[in-house]
Amino acid sequence: MPNRDQIHDAMALLPAGQTGTSRRTVLQAAMASGLFAAAVQPVSAQTMIVTSTDGLEAGDVSIDVNGFAMPAYRAAPKGGKNLPVVLVLSEIFGVHAHIADVARRLAHQGYLAIAPQLFVRQGDAASYTDIPTLMREVIAKVPDAQVLADLDATVRWAGQQGGDTSRLGVTGFCWGGRMTWLYAAHNPQVKAGVAWYGRLIGDKTALTPQQPVDLAAQLKAPVLGLYGEADTGIPMDTVDRMSAALKAAGEQGNAAARKSLIGVYKNAPHAFHADYRPSYREQDAKHGWKAMLDWFKNNGVR
Repeated sequence: MPNRDQIHDAMALLPAGQTGTSRRTVLQAAMASGLFAAAVQPVSAQTMIVTSTDGLEAGDVSIDVNGFAMPAYRAAPKGGKNLPVVLVLSEIFGVHAHIADVARRLAHQGYLAIAPQLFVRQGDAASYTDIPTLMREVIAKVPDAQVLADLDATVRWAGQQGGDTSRLGVTGFCWGGRMTWLYAAHNPQVKAGVAWYGRLIGDKTALTPQQPVDLAAQLKAPVLGLYGEADTGIPMDTVDRMSAALKAAGEQGNAAARKSLIGVYKNAPHAFHADYRPSYREQDAKHGWKAMLDWFKNNGVR
C-alpha cells in the first residue's frame, strides 16, 4: 500500500479541474495511453514542446543490470564523442513523451542524456488508467536500493557508449526529483544534480529508509532544488527544513551541502515544468531550465 507521503505525491499530480478541453490529434499520437492521458487532462496542446531529433541519435535502448534488460531512452548529438552525461529521472508516469523530449533538449545542448525506466520491474506505468492504482501497485513497491543500483548501471552503460562519466549530472522531476537528491548522496561520480519539485521529507520504510533531509550531510555533489510555492504536495515548511539541513551540513564541513541551493518560484504549483499539463508555468519553467544548464556548467558537468 502507498504510504502517507506517496498519497500526498499522487494528490499533487491530479489535475486541478476538468474544463472539458479536448485532446488534440498531435497529443494522441505522442502520448502513452491510460494513466498518462488521465494525468494530463485538460491537455494544453499549445504549450506542449516537441523537440526535433535533427542532428541527434535518439531512441530506445536496453541497459543490462545484472542480467535484467532495463529499457531506457537516450539522446545524444549525432557522432558525438566523450560527451558529458546527464541522467533524466521521470515522474511516476515513467519515460513518456515529455521525459523523452527533455532528453532531446539536453542532447541539443551537447549532452548524452539517458532516461531509464526505473520501476519497470514492478509494472508498466503506461498501462494504468488512474494514479491511485499506479501508486499502490507499482510505485509503492519500488525500493530505493533498486533505483540507485539501476542508476549505477546506467552510468556504466553511458561510459561503454563513449560518454564521459567524469562529467556526470542528474536531474529529475517529482518522484525523480527525490531520487536526484538520493543519487547525489550515493554516487561520488556525480558532479551536480538538479531536483525539480522532489519530495524532501517523509516516512522511513524498508523500501525508502532515508529521505533527502536525512542525507544532507552525505551529499557528494551540489544539488539545485527547484520548487513551487503553491505546491500542495510539498509544503514550504519541508523546503525550509531541507534548507536548514543543508546549512547545518555545510557548517559541519560538507562542501556539496554548502554549495547546494534551493529556489522557490512564487505561486508556482507542482509540475510547473511539465509543458504537457495545465500546471505548466512557462516563465518559471524557462527560468528553471536556464538555471539547470548554468548549474551543470558551473559545477563541472558541461
